[in-house]
Amino acid sequence: MTASNGINSAEMRAHEGDDSFSSPAVILVEPQLGENIGTTARAMLNFGLTDLRLVRPRIGWENDNSVAAASGAKRVLKEAHLFETTEAAIANLQNVYASTGRSRDMIQRVLSPRGAAQAMRRDALCGASSGVLFGPQRSGLTNEDLSLADAVITVPANST
Repeated sequence: MTASNGINSAEMRAHEGDDSFSSPAVILVEPQLGENIGTTARAMLNFGLTDLRLVRPRIGWENDNSVAAASGAKRVLKEAHLFETTEAAIANLQNVYASTGRSRDMIQRVLSPRGAAQAMRRDALCGASSGVLFGPQRSGLTNEDLSLADAVITVPANST
């Protein structure tokens, strides 16, 4: 099976565990709680991701609670990049995947988590950088932020 960019499944498997490819950035837009940033850093490091980008985080987010929640991923917190706009946070990325739980009246490619992971892997094999965009806990991404993405990741979940 060959992907639209010419990389087939066998080529992707041949590079499993190869650290020479860039891993996706994780971009949190307007995160409110330091603990959520810390747990994000912890989850990232568990999977070998280290590029954390924060867009307008709440003042004081870097505190004892965020460090405790990071549980060993303090390095990811310390190296997090801060941005004033989503556009600035994604400026050097070739492909952006936005996470949303709500259906929108927008025309965008919609991927499952597995499909998004495969797309990001293909991006890396082609030398393209990618990132995953997450919105604020209270409201999710705005339509403006979603419009900056190349595709939307939707996780099937119980809506009740």
